Amino acid sequence: MTFKSVHISVSIDRPADTVYEFASNPENLPKWAAGLGESIKNVNGDWIAESPMGRIKVKFADKNKFGVLDHEVTLPSGAKFYNPMRVFPNNDGSELIFTLYMQPDMSDQMFAEDADAVTKDLRKLKTLLENSDNL
Repeated sequence: MTFKSVHISVSIDRPADTVYEFASNPENLPKWAAGLGESIKNVNGDWIAESPMGRIKVKFADKNKFGVLDHEVTLPSGAKFYNPMRVFPNNDGSELIFTLYMQPDMSDQMFAEDADAVTKDLRKLKTLLENSDNL
């Protein structure tokens, strides 16, 4: 069985390596990923966020040269969700793609709302990166 999925992308007017370095740093998540909460800290090697769902654990793929930003989110219930994400060059800028899966217990409306939330997060990341001189 496969899940229904949607690919959500945003073009960012920054080099892919700049986007990767920023987005792969869990400390930056509260700046752009609203669904993962307003704070995150490293607790014994695990990244723990205080999210709207409670305390969650976020684990990114190991650093790599291919722009893979896949991450796993573990909810307070212990349920784990795999989130494929990648940044790659788009001329002088980059393209960031997030694959959102529709979970079995989601309605079409819930899936659409989740897709809207991810789109807002990626747009916030785009704005943050394009309007910052400190990167």
